[in-house]
Amino acid sequence: MDTRVEPWPDLPLESWIDTRDTLHLWTQIVGKTRMALGPEINHWWGVPLYVDARGLTTSLMVAGGRGLEIRFDFVSHELLLLVTDGSTRRMALEPGTVADFHAEYTGHLADLGFDVTIVGTPVELPEVIPFAEDTTHASYDADAVARFWRSLVSAHGVLSAFRGGFRGKSSPVHFFWGAFDLAVTRFSGRSAPEHPGGVPNCPDRVMHEAYSDEVSSAGYWPGGAEEGVFYAYAYPHPEGYDSHPAVEAPAYWDTGLGEYVLPYHLVRQAPDPDAMVLTFLEQTHRAAEETAGWARVRVPRSGSN
Repeated sequence: MDTRVEPWPDLPLESWIDTRDTLHLWTQIVGKTRMALGPEINHWWGVPLYVDARGLTTSLMVAGGRGLEIRFDFVSHELLLLVTDGSTRRMALEPGTVADFHAEYTGHLADLGFDVTIVGTPVELPEVIPFAEDTTHASYDADAVARFWRSLVSAHGVLSAFRGGFRGKSSPVHFFWGAFDLAVTRFSGRSAPEHPGGVPNCPDRVMHEAYSDEVSSAGYWPGGAEEGVFYAYAYPHPEGYDSHPAVEAPAYWDTGLGEYVLPYHLVRQAPDPDAMVLTFLEQTHRAAEETAGWARVRVPRSGSN
């Protein structure tokens, strides 16, 4: 791979939407494996994937005295199943149906001796087809996926810096395969009213656990606007949050999403994309902090010991 590639590449949604939708379903199959093998952690922190130096990974999962890690390698375009006993299985990431991916993947798990049962239908999508029956989604544009991964790497860097500016409880920067977004969440330390649920093909209990506490959350979603968006929201929604003067253009409140958004294409075209995103994150958190009456628990960025 050319090391001089753009850190914020162009990613027009219309040019890779079929690939994005197929990859989304593949990540759900792998993500459900982590959910089945890993321990339950508050707010579903035990189920996401993580950005790494070549793509996305489950991180290490332990079952039956052995460790298993599953990686989407978006450099060599392979899915790797790596076991701590030295066993390895590889799947080419290339055009092919979700049904075929599911069959080959579950076959590798069984061959490696991992007895994993996952719910066989996608979540958080308005219309779903069981994985084993899905011959509709079958696209894989390797170049588009590589550009998507590079956008994740850059977004991960800014979200991590933002996370470091908060002394209170904060989530890791993680990739939620349900909504196919990279997110980080700050917590006020107070409980929240029960979430109403209602997310398509997702049990209400999932949202109840995810939003049991008051949060200010932000992330990067490649499914919005022309090339995806950075987003931010607060739960429960404080009065005045959606019109707080701290949040400046080009960010704006999207009434349909119920979130502040900053279009990705504006970020990649900015003189300093990282600074633009960090400003958006800090401004939207300030809006949540001030309208909801959070205690100030931010830390300086001096880097001193």
